[in-house]
Amino acid sequence: MTTPCIIRGLGHCVPETRLTNADLERMVDTNDEWITSRTGIKERRIAAKGETCVSLSHQAALKALENAGMRAEELTHILVATFSPDAVIPSAACMLADRLGITGRMAMDISAACSGFLFALETARAFVTLHPQAKILVTATDVVSSRVDYTDRSICVLFGDGAGAAIVTAADAAAPAGSGRVLDVLLATDGSMGELLTIKGGGSGTPYKLGEAVRSDFFVQMNGREVYKHAVRAMSGICKTVLEKNGFTKDQVDVFIPHQANLRIIDAVGARLEMPAEKVFTNVQKYGNTSAASVIIALSEARAEGFIKDGDLVLLGTFGGGFTWGSALVRF
Repeated sequence: MTTPCIIRGLGHCVPETRLTNADLERMVDTNDEWITSRTGIKERRIAAKGETCVSLSHQAALKALENAGMRAEELTHILVATFSPDAVIPSAACMLADRLGITGRMAMDISAACSGFLFALETARAFVTLHPQAKILVTATDVVSSRVDYTDRSICVLFGDGAGAAIVTAADAAAPAGSGRVLDVLLATDGSMGELLTIKGGGSGTPYKLGEAVRSDFFVQMNGREVYKHAVRAMSGICKTVLEKNGFTKDQVDVFIPHQANLRIIDAVGARLEMPAEKVFTNVQKYGNTSAASVIIALSEARAEGFIKDGDLVLLGTFGGGFTWGSALVRF
């Protein structure tokens, strides 16, 4: 039996530096009309020198703690969903715990590419079931710019950097007003499709060699057409499944927050779900695809802006390299 759990607080952080479509026009052979018509993206945030996965996670975590009315020393577990940690060792989660001034807690990274937040959220739910007194910090952060080749015009227009955070605890009488009850999370993977979206360079299968030049496989490589097809099919399918499993219809969903990959995918998934445009929250135009951070930044921003209201049923959907995909239902 699972222990009912809630998202007690939310926060997000994006770098100050903006990379606009006009900026990209000066870097590669592209233009604003081409980027906007195909992706819906107008600008994205890029980490400045010294801004890292951990520093962005830290700022998002502080906001989530404040939103939850909690102190960092109350945390029992720290989870960081990312493919771009500051270092291979130590983990981003261990470094984040140190930034927060806490020791002796369980801290670990989770790698599920753009689906990272939902994979971390489900992990947090499992910990809460085992340890009902747990107070878990979940951050999802990627500095995608560290793995983007800015001479590849098909890739560099898509991605940005950012972090989101959530405090996950068991539901109790002391939960602050506005907490979101996590009703369900469904996750899936298909490793047979992994070659369609990769960052191989530096892994044990393609190791570093001292003095060797950085190769193209150190950066995001993607078959965009095939990824699009699988993303739309998988994301819409698992969203339908989680609704059916929990006895909801599409009409009962108040807000739909899909992975902010690009506007074409968002629109296609919305159409398959027959979700009215006014129920779909998007911020891809401002931030681009922030990978693991995408859904949690959107959730935090939608709640802060009042797009999500008390009592709303929120449907989340995501898709990422691996392939990984998932969906969740949260009642605020």
